[in-house]
Amino acid sequence: MAKTGIRRDSKHRVLRRGESIRWDGKYQFKYHVNGKAHFVYSWRLEPTDKFPAGKKPCLSLRELEKQIGYDLDSQMHPEGRSMTVEELVERYLSTRIGVKPNTKANYNFVKNLMRKEDFYYKKIGDVKTSDAKLFLIKLQQDGKRYSTVKTVRGVLRPAFQMAVDDDVLHKNPFGFELAGVVVNDSVTREALTRDQMRKFLKFVHDDNVYCKYYEVVYILFHTGMRISEFCGHTIKDVDLENRIVNIEHQLQRLSDMTLVIEPTKTSAGTRKIPVTEDAAKCFQAIIEDREKPKVEKVVDGYTGFLFLDDKGLPLVAMHWEHRFNHMVKRYNDIYRVQMHNITPHVCRHTYCSNMAKSGMNPKTLQYLMGHSDIGVTLNTYTHLGLEDAEDELRRLEELQNARKELERTQGEKRCHRRCLKLYRRIIRIHAGRYAQLFLTIIYYNENTYEEDK
Repeated sequence: MAKTGIRRDSKHRVLRRGESIRWDGKYQFKYHVNGKAHFVYSWRLEPTDKFPAGKKPCLSLRELEKQIGYDLDSQMHPEGRSMTVEELVERYLSTRIGVKPNTKANYNFVKNLMRKEDFYYKKIGDVKTSDAKLFLIKLQQDGKRYSTVKTVRGVLRPAFQMAVDDDVLHKNPFGFELAGVVVNDSVTREALTRDQMRKFLKFVHDDNVYCKYYEVVYILFHTGMRISEFCGHTIKDVDLENRIVNIEHQLQRLSDMTLVIEPTKTSAGTRKIPVTEDAAKCFQAIIEDREKPKVEKVVDGYTGFLFLDDKGLPLVAMHWEHRFNHMVKRYNDIYRVQMHNITPHVCRHTYCSNMAKSGMNPKTLQYLMGHSDIGVTLNTYTHLGLEDAEDELRRLEELQNARKELERTQGEKRCHRRCLKLYRRIIRIHAGRYAQLFLTIIYYNENTYEEDK
């Protein structure tokens, strides 16, 4: 009977099937996946072994074998875990086809930023949730703003989720809420009060330098449209007869200065909005004052843009942001009471807040703003404060007083004309808020009064 050969290492430990020792003393384990041989290496056989001097720390061979066995049992490819974060991000972005140019520019921004970080070259199988959190914290500590950290995480989270879906990883290390990890230091855009808006509009209207921009400022304050949508407006998009503005595209300028026409931000952004008579007059003034260039610039089939620069190219969002900055600076140089920073997007916030305070139906406001989710309309763009709370409580108090008066008159089996005038007066003051309730009350009491007669 032949003697079975038992292989041992230098410490006389029995080597298992697939285990061997290389010529340099490094342990090696060989396994097969789909008939193809794969290898893993380690300077230690057991976790209790000491690392050789000067060697990079790593898992022991037996730990690697256990990990491989678990991955094979769960039908996960062990080799996929050795993919680097860089390779995973590139693989994920290759699946993102048909994205907007600005989105593609953001992807390139994230890749250029990540190339400077050691985390980018780490194996995805070694990335734990704590590693992901510490990496985002490091970015903020290095001076990156919250919005930048959020953008980076917006690429890494779906990339690692793709690895989970492909059965390469068991868990997404970026599947946590960002708010509990980094500090949100972003500045919230504050809407202007009605008084501030009136003062700023009056300043622009009366100023010798910036009066030429009054119509634009007025339109942005009273339509709530995005500045990219306004820049993309052509003469054909404005129906002065019916006072309707058609919004179906936006104008963007890429990092290479190329002008492109893109669809609206969301599908809900494609809309037709009615405008007031004053806003329609502003559009009419813009069209009448527009100097027709020798050659109309055509951008992706669109021509006849409302505002052009000295070269005949349509103005983009950056132009108007700079002009708003100059207007606010001049305003603050003149007046003692300073005006906080105003941008075209602040005009959008202000419009939404004013419409909400006026009692506009939330779904109607959502349509006018072009929001796909009403939560954005209610939570992000409606800025209510102490004065609004006081006004609302005052209205409720008047409602309660009217109810008490009603109960008293009902006890007398008669509703006096004085009470009816009170109800109608409240309806005129607060039309649209409690109108249905008061009309019901009045209808009931008028019938009671007629029966008593």
